[in-house]
Amino acid sequence: MDAKLLEILVCPLCKSPLIYRKAEQELVCRADRLAFSIQDGIPVMLADEARKLTPEEAEAAK
Repeated sequence: MDAKLLEILVCPLCKSPLIYRKAEQELVCRADRLAFSIQDGIPVMLADEARKLTPEEAEAAK
C-alpha cells in the first residue's frame, strides 16, 4: 500500500483513521469493528463487503 494513500484513507462509515494490517491485506476500523480487504493493491471500501471483527480482534488491531 502506498504510504500517502494510507494517510488519507478513513472509514467510509465513521471517518475514523484505519489501521493497515499488511499480513492480512486489510484496513481495520476499530470504532466500527470492520476490516476492509485490499485486493490487487486496491482497498475495497464498501461497508457491505467488509468483514466484521470480534471485539477481541478489534482490540488487538494496533
